[in-house]
Amino acid sequence: MNALWTYFWPIFAAGLVAGAIAGTVAFRRPSKRTAARVYGVLAAIAAAGLWHGPLGAADRFSGRVELGARQALDHYEMTKVTARLQRAPLSRRLILAGPADDFQHSELVRVLNQLPGVSGVSWSNERTGLPLVAESLIVACAGFLMGLLVAYLVELHRRYNAQWKW
Repeated sequence: MNALWTYFWPIFAAGLVAGAIAGTVAFRRPSKRTAARVYGVLAAIAAAGLWHGPLGAADRFSGRVELGARQALDHYEMTKVTARLQRAPLSRRLILAGPADDFQHSELVRVLNQLPGVSGVSWSNERTGLPLVAESLIVACAGFLMGLLVAYLVELHRRYNAQWKW
């Protein structure tokens, strides 16, 4: 499994569960519909924040990506070039530093851009790219919406079956 998958799937799953629970409450109790959705979104966002920070997923993600970049650089015998993910805030953009000629500059950008979990590679330290925590919040909200959809489909099925009195 690549680093991107192992970072984002638990966040998506937490959002899915929060959306399914909030949707079940919202569709069965119309008086608590808004509150259930708000609490569900807050639960999904809190789960994403906990996963990113205190549970250490961001550190594991950055360690795996930087290890993969170091292995690629060692394979190409570029031991004096370093590759680190952009920090403050952490993003999926890889920053390269070290001595290299023009050809190596362009080829290292091309090669390292193919690493799983890397959104971009550059030799400059300018602050661009979406922070990883923002990406995790987007994934949590997408999971929440999928959970709402699942809860809605289950409720439709329940209401359809409720009309039959045998």
